Amino acid sequence: MSFEDQANRTLDLLALTPGWHRLKEMREDCDDETVVAIVGEAANFAEGILAPLNTVGDRVGARVVDGRVKTPDGFTDAFRQYAEAGWLGMDVPEEFGGQAVPLTLHAACAPLFERGCVALMMAAGSTRAAAHLLAETADEATANEWVPKLAAGEWAATICISEPEAGSDVGRLRTKAELQNGEWLITGQKIWISFGDHDMATRIGHCLLARTNSQPGTRGISLFLVPNFVDGQPNGVSVDRIEEKMGLHGSPTCAMRFDCARGVLLGKEGRGLPQLFTMIELMRLLTGCQGLGIASAAADIAEDYARERRQGGPADQPPVPIASHPDIRRQLHELRSSTEIMRAAVLELATAMDLAQLEAEPGLEDFCGWMLPLIKSFGAETGFDVAHRAIQVLGGAGFTRDWPLEQYLRDSRVMTIYEGTTGMQALDFLTRRLWRDEGKGLSVFLQKAREEVDAYSAEHPEASEALLTVLDDFEALSERMMAMQSDPDAALYRADAYMRAAWATVSAWMALRLSEIRAAERVTAEFAFHSALCK
Repeated sequence: MSFEDQANRTLDLLALTPGWHRLKEMREDCDDETVVAIVGEAANFAEGILAPLNTVGDRVGARVVDGRVKTPDGFTDAFRQYAEAGWLGMDVPEEFGGQAVPLTLHAACAPLFERGCVALMMAAGSTRAAAHLLAETADEATANEWVPKLAAGEWAATICISEPEAGSDVGRLRTKAELQNGEWLITGQKIWISFGDHDMATRIGHCLLARTNSQPGTRGISLFLVPNFVDGQPNGVSVDRIEEKMGLHGSPTCAMRFDCARGVLLGKEGRGLPQLFTMIELMRLLTGCQGLGIASAAADIAEDYARERRQGGPADQPPVPIASHPDIRRQLHELRSSTEIMRAAVLELATAMDLAQLEAEPGLEDFCGWMLPLIKSFGAETGFDVAHRAIQVLGGAGFTRDWPLEQYLRDSRVMTIYEGTTGMQALDFLTRRLWRDEGKGLSVFLQKAREEVDAYSAEHPEASEALLTVLDDFEALSERMMAMQSDPDAALYRADAYMRAAWATVSAWMALRLSEIRAAERVTAEFAFHSALCK
């Protein structure tokens, strides 16, 4: 297993990403020497500080002691070191104590940290995303008080949406916020709150949705910052329990209770859910990075094991490495190509998100919105699938706790569920990104992919021609799905297959960038399968 190898693969793929070259021209801090140093140091930190905690966190887990959550030994110190090294605030604006590096550099480093200890990074992910949210939506005094503390890791933050009767259907949440004597008081219950309480920071702020009026659905929902302590005193925030989970044992998933807790309104009343998407979108991109980090580790383990494990071959000769067997070679190729295709796609999206903030290129924001459900959903699936495939390569050994693959499988399973399930992402991909947006992001994607085909056509004519065929077929499929607005039930039934066809098309694009012809052939077959399901 090599963190250094993962860092090098990331740097190589950055060099192949067209948008990265444009970004380097616009940002002085994106010179090659600086980027190599940052990504290399991220690999060192992940391997030296975070990775030793991964198994410990899984075996020991978090627990409630005297009403407060105690994290596994080593988590508090590692969180402090992570913040002090500047990783927590690396892309937070400089005026709040961050380094304001491009999102692309965060996306390059994050899979290394997630590989190291994905459970601990759950706290870092929500804290960083909250820093961006507060910098954007909070009043000046609140932002100046909270964002520097979050970037420094002195304070932490969560995202509080779900309730017992309101999961994906946010409009049914019941937590109430009432304005009394000039203060908002929040009362209700929230569940599935990662690091809802812990001992790694002196104060925790909950970015919480609550109902402020009687309007139905999400129109009556506002966004609040609810600290667990105010002026050094408890603020009516308590932990009911920690969920007993399949994986991510080091990350306490809390059921929280708010009893007349004082909160600060963020942004405009009644606009809570749209405003919270600043945080949600960052966390969805991070979910893709989580899956990529786990896939990277699992692929390395499978390849290393296959080179060392000796079985088979002529009976009168010493056994051969199983990596020499054709079927094992097939399995290793599939899990590695899936991993590197996802790495390329994550970097493609991150650079596009950076460029959308720096230049007014028509349609670039639409492209980012179109890509985000794919990265979230299939980054999560890649983590689980590559761990699953790696276990198969190791055979019975992979099923034991002697190897971390079974933990990777358990830890990654939830990633297709939180931050919006795959089904919800598919509905959004169809109804918002295709129907409501009239396919604007799709159009930019097709243009970008066809331009890249032109760049590779001389060197890889057959693969380029094959990708053009897939792009044409996906465009035709999208036109058919657009026409199905008159029969929404039939269209929604096919939403998952349509999104998977989209991912297969993006994968074929990234495979061409990687010059992975065999991978392109495989994902083309996947496209044909999912496209057929849409009929």
